[in-house]
Amino acid sequence: MRISPIAFAVVAGLVSASLAAEEAQNDTETSQDFVANIERIQVTGMNFNNYKVGSSSGAMRGDIDLMDTPQSVNVIPDFVTDEQLATNLSEVLVNDSSVTGGSEKWNRQVFNIRGFELDSGSGYLINGQQQFSHYVQPIETLQQVEVLKGPSSMLYGQSGPGGLINMVNKKPTYESLFDVAIDTDQEGSTRFQLDAGGALNEAESIRYRTVLVKQDTKYWREYQDGNGDENQERDRFLGYLNLEFDLHEDVMLSVKYDYTDDKTGIDRGGWLDDNGDLVGDREDIWDMSWAFTDNNIENIGADLTWYISDDWKLTTGYNHQSFTRQRLDSSPTMVAGMDPTDPTQGYQIKAFDRFDDWQYKTGYMDFTGIVNAFGMEHQLLVGANILDYYYGTKRDTGDAQMVVPGQDVPKPDLDYHTVENLSESSYKHYGFYVQDLMTINDEWQVLAGVRYDEQKKDGEGENSYAVSPKFGVIYSPSANGSIYANYSKSFNPQSVVSSDNDVNDGMDLDPEYGEQYEIGTKWELYDGGLLLTGAVFDTTVSNVTVREQLEQPIGDNEYITTQSGKQHHRGFEMGAQGQVSERVFMTSSMMYLDAQYKTSAEDTEQLDGKTPVDAPEWSANIWTRYEVNDDFALNFGAIYVGERFANTQNTIVKDDYVRFDLGAAYTFAVKNTDMSVRFNIKNLFDTDYLAGGTNTDVMVGDGRHFSLAFESKF
Repeated sequence: MRISPIAFAVVAGLVSASLAAEEAQNDTETSQDFVANIERIQVTGMNFNNYKVGSSSGAMRGDIDLMDTPQSVNVIPDFVTDEQLATNLSEVLVNDSSVTGGSEKWNRQVFNIRGFELDSGSGYLINGQQQFSHYVQPIETLQQVEVLKGPSSMLYGQSGPGGLINMVNKKPTYESLFDVAIDTDQEGSTRFQLDAGGALNEAESIRYRTVLVKQDTKYWREYQDGNGDENQERDRFLGYLNLEFDLHEDVMLSVKYDYTDDKTGIDRGGWLDDNGDLVGDREDIWDMSWAFTDNNIENIGADLTWYISDDWKLTTGYNHQSFTRQRLDSSPTMVAGMDPTDPTQGYQIKAFDRFDDWQYKTGYMDFTGIVNAFGMEHQLLVGANILDYYYGTKRDTGDAQMVVPGQDVPKPDLDYHTVENLSESSYKHYGFYVQDLMTINDEWQVLAGVRYDEQKKDGEGENSYAVSPKFGVIYSPSANGSIYANYSKSFNPQSVVSSDNDVNDGMDLDPEYGEQYEIGTKWELYDGGLLLTGAVFDTTVSNVTVREQLEQPIGDNEYITTQSGKQHHRGFEMGAQGQVSERVFMTSSMMYLDAQYKTSAEDTEQLDGKTPVDAPEWSANIWTRYEVNDDFALNFGAIYVGERFANTQNTIVKDDYVRFDLGAAYTFAVKNTDMSVRFNIKNLFDTDYLAGGTNTDVMVGDGRHFSLAFESKF
């Protein structure tokens, strides 16, 4: 077993911090006796230097202190991702080593938490409501991203065993806000951003927040055909508006709308040979230059908050997400025994024009309150939510043909409008839940909750039902530390196999059920400025859905999807977030993971003991800020990802890698207008590496990448 220098450094730092915590505790025993009975006060505002966020709105369906949450949660604030000049969710989630990326083909991003892949229909939340995430999420509208680790079905119903990603939108402001920013890179990409907010009337009872983004991205990889532009490009527009109305001193209405238009050429990634080596050059795109995907997404919703009394609150909301997509795909594949780079051999394409229509309607109602009974304080949550899902698709498919690099391949005469048959599916999901966080005394808290779920499918297919409990215990030996344990279950209904090249296309799938045991600890140091966390977890999932590539295709079928056996993932993780000295700030994490399939059925027994794709044994990350003075700051970052398998049979391995990043920022003022300039270098040493994806769609890591940004705050 190999441990990278970065992983070792992160662990050493956390151990040192733990020793410092013990010393600090000994030095402050007297003061702790005084503050033991003082209620924690959560400061929700962020200053310029804040790397640490003390609460998560998604973990307990309310802004509850992380120290009072018996679950592993990592909150990534927009301050950190702005420093990193992140442009998508993948670049945000590198700040949590329990999250690993998968394939990014077709202008969408796939993620795994603790080795379990997140489903695009049930693995993501926006402000606590499920969000269909089959596209690159716009991060410019986000205040923070919360990684909720472990099963969360008790609160959110259908969700995977690894956890959830909860994206929290920026809120309207009372004070006037007007920020303008532009960034660019060495390829000539540009991104213009406007972020504005404030009160719309003198009484400040109507407030707004709006974000506008125009992005034109040029990528470094090149198409291999003889047509069109050489490099892949992306054109994106984002508009976001959030209005708040104080209808009464105890009632507030929030109305939100956002629109995304995102069109890009297709880059399915690279191919790996049997030795794990990249086929062709790192710059090669095997898709045709005329291939594209065009996503159009609208979200419109409203939330109402009513403070019924000093102790009770009602929140209710609704969101309608409309997501339509056209994809003209060349669908390139390697042919067994042929070299795609050889002009006398080549590879195969089979173009199709496809239209997809997803309609995602969600609603919820929560009652939260405090009750004192049986000698304890009870923080109660009683609620219900509903999801109405619809999907329709049309597809016009052309004939297969062989192509070679450099060949002119005409754009096919395909049009999904000519297809009469519309393939449709839909379901409704209902859930009812009760949660009680009981404070027994200053040292002990107990969490108990249960949920009932029901999913009803229209047409063919069986309905699904589940009861999901969750239990947790928190022991606080001091005012700045806690130790917790929890037990939780996950419930993730599956639809049908929907793939033209799958042996079991059309087969109805059973739900996946999981359960997890977790023990962890959390400590706040340096007057609450630094948060240290650690957790050990053990998760088992049954009815696992596995999609494998066939060794020998059966007709046009290249894959087979089955459900059999279990998946067992266990490991530990550690994290540090916040201020470590007067001028040094950091966010870092590491994870060890032992992930395996446990199968026995004849058709999948070859997977028994195998590790899922993109589940590294070791991973770690760190990002730091050093303030040279009040105007100038330096950043250093490193990301380590261990060896991963690129196929389910574990015969192809992707090497481990370490990527180093640097950054610098200078702030100044011109006529009372605050301005800043930032320069970042990603992959400082130009390391060659392979990111997420399988042997047929692996993402090739970017080389050394320069970014420059300018921001002005009026």
